[in-house]
Amino acid sequence: MRFLFKTDYEDDIRLFPHRGYIISYGLLLAALIVAPFVLSSYLVSQLVFVCIYATVGVGLMILTGFTGQASLGHAAFLAIGAYTTAYLHRLGVPFPIYFLAAGLLAGVIGALVGFPALRLQGIYLVIATIAFALIVEEIMARWESVTNGNEGLRVRPIQVFGETIPRDSPTFYFLCLGLLILVIVGTLNLMRSPTGRAFIATRDSETAAKSMGVNVALYKVKSFALSAAITGLAGCLFAHKLSFISPEMFTLQLSIEFIMVIIIGGVLSLHGAVLGAIFIVMIDPFLTFLKDDIPGIVAGLAATFGAGADQANHIRNSISAFASANGLKGAIYGLIIMLFILFEPYGLYGRWLKIKLFFQLFPLYKRATFKRQKIYVKSERNR
Repeated sequence: MRFLFKTDYEDDIRLFPHRGYIISYGLLLAALIVAPFVLSSYLVSQLVFVCIYATVGVGLMILTGFTGQASLGHAAFLAIGAYTTAYLHRLGVPFPIYFLAAGLLAGVIGALVGFPALRLQGIYLVIATIAFALIVEEIMARWESVTNGNEGLRVRPIQVFGETIPRDSPTFYFLCLGLLILVIVGTLNLMRSPTGRAFIATRDSETAAKSMGVNVALYKVKSFALSAAITGLAGCLFAHKLSFISPEMFTLQLSIEFIMVIIIGGVLSLHGAVLGAIFIVMIDPFLTFLKDDIPGIVAGLAATFGAGADQANHIRNSISAFASANGLKGAIYGLIIMLFILFEPYGLYGRWLKIKLFFQLFPLYKRATFKRQKIYVKSERNR
């Protein structure tokens, strides 16, 4: 077991508390650099989506996890970044300029959304962000001169200094990975700054933050703007990866997926954004397996245990119909969210911390270490 003795204020804000962090993250970075040269194109493509989703997750973590402001409208900010990319790229604007413009425009709109949201909290703020997402989706469908309406827009590959970067190339993968690393490192440094500490103070108690001189309204708007800007940058790469965008791609379900990233991964840690993104990206192959392979496997088992040919076919058709039903993906998402909230509120990263602490303290580990404390009202404290 490792004990860290802090003798300086700098010990509380170091990026790497000890050498073990440098070694482990160094090995992880080396594995990610080698990945596109040893993995199949499908797995590399999945890693690209993990990087994009994790980038959005980090942006949402700043708003929800660190500032305590709920949002179900981040698909709209992703759409703003994606459509800004498609429109400016069609006009011949260079990649570095429209990449930054996508983040800047999304950040400005995020700040504008943050101002009216200052008077809202909880479920009312969630409803307001959903309304904003629906408004953006309607604008994308109606503003045909810019967005081409429901027909969508084609997005050509990135061009830098006359060189084309295909969406399936290792260079594009490294671009997405680099953005994720920069966003994570920048967020870590932000959380160590006075601005980050003001975000956390606002999340813990707005009244206490105000009493300490924190301008709560200003920092809420900053949080919205920063979160939206990061999502807009991810939207730029998202558009290039898909090479085609339309309003139907940026729905409420996509916003729910982003919320699931931080809930499943762990809402209080940047590690959770990455773990949650991996989980969400891997759900689609699981649903494909459920739809294509499971019916045949179950029908084969039924035939093995004495079911007739008609019964086996009926079982196969029933499972196929269930797996192909509309809304199945949303139902699975809802079930997963409920299970995590009930049985693992700290997410996947919280489970990893419990496992690591178990081996560090074994055999002295206590199961009540991470148990949530029960809160009593004044009338119940003497019972």
